[in-house]
Amino acid sequence: MRKFEMVKPEFMMYGVDPKTLKKPYRATKHSVCYDCFSPIDLTIEPESTRLVFINFKAYCNHDEGFILASTSGLGKRGIILANGIGIIESDYADNETNDGNIGFLLHNLNKSPFEIKAGDKIGQIFFFKFLTVDDDIQSDVVRTGGFGSTNKKQ
Repeated sequence: MRKFEMVKPEFMMYGVDPKTLKKPYRATKHSVCYDCFSPIDLTIEPESTRLVFINFKAYCNHDEGFILASTSGLGKRGIILANGIGIIESDYADNETNDGNIGFLLHNLNKSPFEIKAGDKIGQIFFFKFLTVDDDIQSDVVRTGGFGSTNKKQ
């Protein structure tokens, strides 16, 4: 099962009306990625980074994940993902700290502020299937957090 769903109301960011949100979608018949949109107007200051949550989560199968990527349109205007790409596992959706709210860590390489309006495309999502090695040592750790939680010591 792969699908997008709004996060639960208690995890909705920025106090926006859920009816105004744009659900991620593929822009063309043969698009590989799902475009994602800002729920708010915002400014990214020069040479600064801003985390923007889209108020949607993504479900995928246990042997799948998804990649958050920048768009070529933003890249040519000096806006990139601060972490290069984001890799998100299937157990991110419904986590207890943010319900799987997808966040794009946008960085402004420019010497001037960059304006984003509510509804502007801020990134894209690519779903993928992954493989494991034959002698994989399966972890029994259950995700309890959101952004950056797999780096935390158990």
